Amino acid sequence: MEFLIYKELYDDLKLRYSQINEYLDLSDLIKKIDFLKDKTLKENFWEDKHSASKILKQISRYEFDLNFYNNISSKYEDLCLCYELAQMNQSVDQESEDIINEFLKLINKLEIKETLNKKDDYRNAIIQIHPGAGGIESQDWASMLYRMYTKWISNNKFDSKLIEYQPGDETGIKDVVIEIKGEYSYGFLKSEMGVHRLVRISPFDSNSRRHTSFASVFVYPIIDNDIEININDSDIRIDTYRASGAGGQHVNKTDSAVRITHIETGVAVQCQNQRSQLKNKNTALKLLKSKLYQLKLDEMSDDVNKKNDTKKDISWGSQIRSYIFHPYNLIKDHRTKYETSNVNSVMDGDIDNFMKHYLLKNIGE
Repeated sequence: MEFLIYKELYDDLKLRYSQINEYLDLSDLIKKIDFLKDKTLKENFWEDKHSASKILKQISRYEFDLNFYNNISSKYEDLCLCYELAQMNQSVDQESEDIINEFLKLINKLEIKETLNKKDDYRNAIIQIHPGAGGIESQDWASMLYRMYTKWISNNKFDSKLIEYQPGDETGIKDVVIEIKGEYSYGFLKSEMGVHRLVRISPFDSNSRRHTSFASVFVYPIIDNDIEININDSDIRIDTYRASGAGGQHVNKTDSAVRITHIETGVAVQCQNQRSQLKNKNTALKLLKSKLYQLKLDEMSDDVNKKNDTKKDISWGSQIRSYIFHPYNLIKDHRTKYETSNVNSVMDGDIDNFMKHYLLKNIGE
């Protein structure tokens, strides 16, 4: 990297860091942590397990924020030191280039995180990917999105668990549901909810024609005991069936798969990944509660009609983002107009800039 380019990037990062640092009050955050920790030392702290669990989760979230801010502050000091050395030598070594690129990712993540101030943003998330009409083409596109989000989860060092996976008829997937555990994972991923459109030369077409495929992405916050979603036995219908696909002899010989339908809303969930019917039922109930909670949030939202239209029609005119691989390379978000030609990076999970532009736009609105 040339020194002049390095200097321009450094000046921009320095300005962005100083603007954010002006209103970050770490002393207030430390006071909140100390106040809550004092509560945990009281003799009767565990008498109310629900309240105790809530306080411990608050401490964990505040400590995550504090460590995140302290890490950025430490990296900023490294950045300033490297810049001083580069300025003296009028050249940029590999270490300085690595540090400025690392700090760029951190400051981008910080700017995104500062938009996550809704009450559910800090929660863990469930993401579901479902292909649109089009058979093998759409199923393959759904598997590509699954890989992209798996890469993003790994890049952010979040934990994940596969709740449901239905392979496609020949390739790809018919449906996949992933549970993601990590601070603010729902806040980040809520920007991905909607229909994703792919344009490419089909690898399944012997005539090498261009095809358009669609897949929908749904994102739900995982609710804990601090939110009550009451589901009575009379409110749901539970069906059991034999699991399909790979899973071992036991899975395929018993009715271990579970489908639960909420009668009033028609919301249906299913799980077949576990060998135990009871485990599949508990996981399905967890997923159902998250879906019902998201449905309630949508009903209270001003743009509920727009969201529902996007979810129902996995086809032309409803997409939130287009991924064009032919006749040129371009990925464009239709809500924010942000676009990039670096399709390989995006498909490898580098979607933070799309998230950032979406979240900043929502704040503006």
